[in-house]
Amino acid sequence: MAIIRKRLGDILIEQGLLTEEDLQLTLKEKKEDQKLGDALLSRALITEQQLIETLEVQLNIPHVTLFRYPFDPKLFNVVPKEFAKRNLLVPLKVEGDKLFIAMTDPMDFITIDDLRLTTGFQIEPAIASRDDILKTIAKYYDEESYDELLGELPEVSQEQKEELNDNDAPIVRLVNQILSSAVSLKASDVHFDPQEGQILVRYRIDGTLRTERTLPKMMQQMVTARIKILANLDITESRIPQDGRIKTNVDFRPIDLRVSSLPTVYGEKIVMRILDLGNNLTDIAKLGFGELNMKRFMHEIEKPNGIVLISGPTGSGKSSTLYAALSKLNDEAVNIITVEDPVEYQLQGINQIQVNTNVGLTFAAGLRSILRQDPDIVMVGEIRDKETADISIRASLTGHLVLSTIHTNDSIASVTRLMDMGVEPFLVTASLNAVVAQRLVRKVCRDCRELQEPTVREKEIFHKRGLTIDTIARGKGCSQCNMTGYRGRMAIHEVLVVDEEIKEVINRSGTAAEIRKIAVKNNTIFLIDDGLMKVQERLTTTEEILRVATIAE
Repeated sequence: MAIIRKRLGDILIEQGLLTEEDLQLTLKEKKEDQKLGDALLSRALITEQQLIETLEVQLNIPHVTLFRYPFDPKLFNVVPKEFAKRNLLVPLKVEGDKLFIAMTDPMDFITIDDLRLTTGFQIEPAIASRDDILKTIAKYYDEESYDELLGELPEVSQEQKEELNDNDAPIVRLVNQILSSAVSLKASDVHFDPQEGQILVRYRIDGTLRTERTLPKMMQQMVTARIKILANLDITESRIPQDGRIKTNVDFRPIDLRVSSLPTVYGEKIVMRILDLGNNLTDIAKLGFGELNMKRFMHEIEKPNGIVLISGPTGSGKSSTLYAALSKLNDEAVNIITVEDPVEYQLQGINQIQVNTNVGLTFAAGLRSILRQDPDIVMVGEIRDKETADISIRASLTGHLVLSTIHTNDSIASVTRLMDMGVEPFLVTASLNAVVAQRLVRKVCRDCRELQEPTVREKEIFHKRGLTIDTIARGKGCSQCNMTGYRGRMAIHEVLVVDEEIKEVINRSGTAAEIRKIAVKNNTIFLIDDGLMKVQERLTTTEEILRVATIAE
């Protein structure tokens, strides 16, 4: 009797993981060569774990978790690294004439045939998640022997640049592996921390630093020199900080790296910020704004003039919000010019200026020149001083919309910060439209989350803010989230609209407490409240919100 195989979409609908409407919309919008599963994942309609479990049922092929899997290192010589990376697979074990392989796509019969011909084994596929496979490749294929580097390494001079540019040189391969591993683990930064007897290589993943590997101290000079050569920095100068940039491709993806070196007592510390140019920063709907906050933010950035400020500490996603706003406003009918330090992402149709203090091109100088270029919308990377603030205000008063960032703890503090810089209160009220405070919090891993009863303390916190909570979501830890219970990040926001009442308080140099009272009356959603509402939606945890916002708000 013939086995009737159901289609993937039908199974997902049957299991209640997808609606017919979402399925039809995805089928209509997906690219011709794109698989349905990949299209559903890219639209975040299902998780990878849900897709794997469904494929397991549909294809009757086992699912394997690679976290702590007892791999046989010899098998990594059987399947070449490039083949494994290109086709997203790893060898698991050999039984007789059968080679068991973990793949993201067990229906890729061409790859299975290639592997059968090259290895001589019968191939038995199993399903594994993309992240699991990438982490395994990074861990087992990229852990090379460093024996050839452990001899006496010479002092690095300008004459040795050729060796450090040789793609087959061990030190070059090592740096490439560290970068490849960081990209596959979705790290935002790579730290090379020199210690007394070793170098720590640490990755920042979802905002948290963790040590990934340690290197012998004697490799420090060569690793530092290789990175400096890539970033066009002076390898002979190690006494002063240096900044540079690297544009490269890692695992077939364009990556931009911002490199910073800093002299410490144990040598130069290198930090590389990874900017994944493949990331989509242009969709304002994906920034995590609540319904009311989104409505207010959109209303303010669509005004013809005035200033909209984004505030928050370093690494709180301010640039992403600004870029998404610019993409929304980008139109051939308007002239948008930005002055940034540095230009992180290049946007089509927008004129972007890179600050260069060495030649006198500061934010203020760039802004002055921009105003002679007939702009409609101006984006200033950061308001750091009175001069930049004054020119930004002058630009907004002469009919331009100005978007910028400012380093303060919340939206109300941004108003007082401008006055602390020496800006007159009447100029602040005449130009400032709104301030958006923003923080990034980790999201609960969708693959291992489970619903729990809130603690007594959590109920108190919610009650204090006039909210209720019945159940909360927490991740118990799985291979997808490295046993942390969190995977990915989202933003929480606070949108302060500067209305006539607030302007009146600013004009008479009123206090922040007075502004706060008016903000409360206007139903302003503060950071803590927006965060707790996202806990109610089971997207994050109370601990994450309290890490970035205070209850006193």
